Parts: sequence; structure tokens; C-alpha cells
Amino acid sequence: MQKYLTLTELRAKLGNRSRSAIYADLAAGRLPQPIKLGGRIYWAEGDVDAHLSTLREKAA
Repeated sequence: MQKYLTLTELRAKLGNRSRSAIYADLAAGRLPQPIKLGGRIYWAEGDVDAHLSTLREKAA
């Protein structure tokens, strides 16, 4: 089952990055785009993990 992260949960997962830093990462393509459900946005945790793994592999 897919888990969806709120902005607060995403911030905690990324080491308490600021809200503006997360939006800068989104604009630069360093994070997957969120899903809008109702008036809120969520990130699929599996997508975030896969995206971060890909970035780590490129950096190595």
C-alpha cells in the first residue's frame, strides 16, 4: 500500500529542510512533483525514496 507524505512529514524525512528549500528542490527537479488531493499536496513516499536513490547513484 502506498503511503503519502504531507509537507511536514517530507520535511522530517529530508532532515528538517525548510519549506522554501523543498520548493526550490521541486523547481530544480531534485524532488518528484507532489499530488494534489483536495486542497492539500502529498508526496508518494515510494516515489520520493526512488528519486533520492537515483540522485545518490548519479552523484557516486
